[in-house]
Amino acid sequence: MRGRNRVWLVGAAAMVSLLALPVVWGKASKALRIYSIDVEGGQSTLIVSPEGGSLLIDTGWADENGRDANRIMAAAKSAGVTKLDYVLITHFHGDHFGGVPQLAERIPIGTFIDHGTLQEDGRSEDTDEEFVPYEKVRASHKHIVAKPGDSIPVAGLEVRVLTAATAHITSALPGAGQANPYCAAETEAPLDPSENQQSVGVLVTYGQFRFIDLGDLSKKRELALVCPNNLVGTVDLYLITHHGSDPSNPKAIVYALHPRVAILNASEKKGGDASVRRIVLDSPGLEGLWQLHYTARGGAEPNADESMIANPKGQDLGKDIEVTAMENGTFTVTNSRNGVSKTYKK
Repeated sequence: MRGRNRVWLVGAAAMVSLLALPVVWGKASKALRIYSIDVEGGQSTLIVSPEGGSLLIDTGWADENGRDANRIMAAAKSAGVTKLDYVLITHFHGDHFGGVPQLAERIPIGTFIDHGTLQEDGRSEDTDEEFVPYEKVRASHKHIVAKPGDSIPVAGLEVRVLTAATAHITSALPGAGQANPYCAAETEAPLDPSENQQSVGVLVTYGQFRFIDLGDLSKKRELALVCPNNLVGTVDLYLITHHGSDPSNPKAIVYALHPRVAILNASEKKGGDASVRRIVLDSPGLEGLWQLHYTARGGAEPNADESMIANPKGQDLGKDIEVTAMENGTFTVTNSRNGVSKTYKK
């Protein structure tokens, strides 16, 4: 009888273990999704947390046919997003905030986040004309003026504001603060009077996974984040700043951030300078460069392998780069054009 009881207990324990497995698998399958949307040399990045919280960073260009708004909507549909909890505008240049009015006609938006008011010396009439309709849309929604150190409460994520309105965090984030040996070789950067230096930059953290987006932050402001000490620490995924334009992305910040993977959101003829591509590719520990477009600025080399470029040379397909990240820091990058993907383990 005792033997039968032991058999029954072992069998019952095995059954309990099997029943528990789907719960464990279900928890492990929860993932952060990031869509780097092709807006032809502008920026738009959709971030969707495992809990369904959503943050859209920038909206691309204004367009009579709503091209960029439609591409954002396609990504939102793929992610199952029917409302954008937050729309963060990094700065007031048309390739970053121009698409807001058209997007607001297509999907409910909860809260706008930006650095406040238009601040640009010698700004163009086009910028002024685009800011007026943006202000009108913003006025009918909740609005947060971002400050360095702020947290954006996206469900399931930690989103920290690093830079805004020419200011930056002054205390190191947990685990950061080490002296940066790459600062000594950097030449002094000139002050950028444009909206670029106003960029709202954020660090998105999900468990052990970290993604940084600094908008079009200019070199002087980038160096302030990491020199003489690196206040940010390292990241897993780096959205190459300012569409890969030189002199943004100096070695001192790229090397200090030590990204495992970088995404270039340039177009074929805008951004993606060869000098920046080389800095990123030479960054210690880089495991992969993915591009929204083939770029020829400053020479065709070094581009990523064609399989890792969403829109190859001479093609405007509107294809995206998509990232799925797990809480343990492992993440997968996929080219929506051809389904090529690669997983990067922590």
